[in-house]
Amino acid sequence: MIKVAQFGEGGFLRTFADLYFETLNKEGGDYRVNVIKPIPFGTLDKFRRQGNRYHVILRGMKNGAAAEDVYKVNCIEKAIDPFNEYGEFLALARDKDLKIIVSNTTEAGICFNEKDKRGDFEHISYPAKLTEFLYERYKAGCGGVYLMPVELIDDNADNLRSCVSRYVELWGMEQGFKDWNEKNNYYCNTLVDRIVSGYPRDKRTEEHLTALIGEKDELMSVGEPFGLWVVEKKGDIEKYIKSGEHNINVIVTEDIHYYKRRKVRVLNGSHTNMVAAGLWLNKTTVEDCMKDNDILSFFDGTLKDEIIPFVSDNVKATAEFAQSVRERFFNPYLNHMLISISLNSISKWRARVLPSFKDYYAAHGKIPARLTVGFSYLMALYASISKEDGKYYANLPSGKTEFKDDGEYLAYFAANGGIEEFMSNRKVWGEDLGAYNGFTAAVLNNVAAIRRGEKLI
Repeated sequence: MIKVAQFGEGGFLRTFADLYFETLNKEGGDYRVNVIKPIPFGTLDKFRRQGNRYHVILRGMKNGAAAEDVYKVNCIEKAIDPFNEYGEFLALARDKDLKIIVSNTTEAGICFNEKDKRGDFEHISYPAKLTEFLYERYKAGCGGVYLMPVELIDDNADNLRSCVSRYVELWGMEQGFKDWNEKNNYYCNTLVDRIVSGYPRDKRTEEHLTALIGEKDELMSVGEPFGLWVVEKKGDIEKYIKSGEHNINVIVTEDIHYYKRRKVRVLNGSHTNMVAAGLWLNKTTVEDCMKDNDILSFFDGTLKDEIIPFVSDNVKATAEFAQSVRERFFNPYLNHMLISISLNSISKWRARVLPSFKDYYAAHGKIPARLTVGFSYLMALYASISKEDGKYYANLPSGKTEFKDDGEYLAYFAANGGIEEFMSNRKVWGEDLGAYNGFTAAVLNNVAAIRRGEKLI
């Protein structure tokens, strides 16, 4: 038996990690997940009512056709509310069968707060709670565990380990525990990728999926068929985490950074490069863009010529991943709203697109045409921003829509700030984008053409 302590009861972990462990059980494994509620808010009543059983529905494209597959998840052994069942929480820490700790406490969950007090369990951070949990395990003379946070931050496990170490110091805990934590516990960085929409939001879909399941399920969760879990190889983790296709494609590797770069540049970068153009051309969702032949050609060409060649030497593997991204963007069930994806587009372009732009420029000595066009639509979008009644709006050809980003950027454009000056702002981009020969002139010419109603893709 392999027990898993899971900090977090939300839809992502249930549709991702728990479905993976359930799949391993169906393949002959014996995994039992114990869910721990990490914050006082909310209840576990739905778990109690349903005996910790629920369904996952994966909706997407299969062999070119829309498909809906239902999976029943039975691997959850207990759902623990540590704020009212602290004894159960400590008992799990002492369990000798416990081998894995998974967490998803949001990006802000992995943090250190020097004001956290030992024993004030309700108010301390997740890493502080984890420190208490591990200390109980240490006192019981148990072995170490594999910690696999899935929070979407770089080097998530390294950050979690650092936080635990700082709490050990802050609280003056004994050297023996410090040594035990450093030598026996393996903090494994991870990368996760699956779009999860959770419980259906509209009544029609809820009724349809309830009929598909065959019973009422207050915990049912919807996700896409694609799933990727990249886990850093440490210790004997491969005894417990099985690589390969187990509903989710799991990769245990010593080099997690390639997969991170691939996801950010190929999936997120292509998203970001397309969104502003899609909005300007009167599209609402990612699927709308993919069904437009001109935008699809723009999307494909950008990946093929300006992104894929610069991700790694293994161009074939990157191209295969890009093809999976293409299929995912066609998924009619995801309903990915462009206006939602456009949130904080400036910082997204810097993190997701600029690295590909720079690599192309270094390799060819000129700016990449399609990434430049995508950026031009982005600048046209921001240059259209106005402020009314304390809110910011993008004034698109199709009409006015509320727009959100860093207030400083929005205020700049609402006050008719210039594109050229903005592009040269090192605080925004980390460098002067005007230093790339011909880039500023191309963007200004493109934006002028966009404003005249010309279509650049």
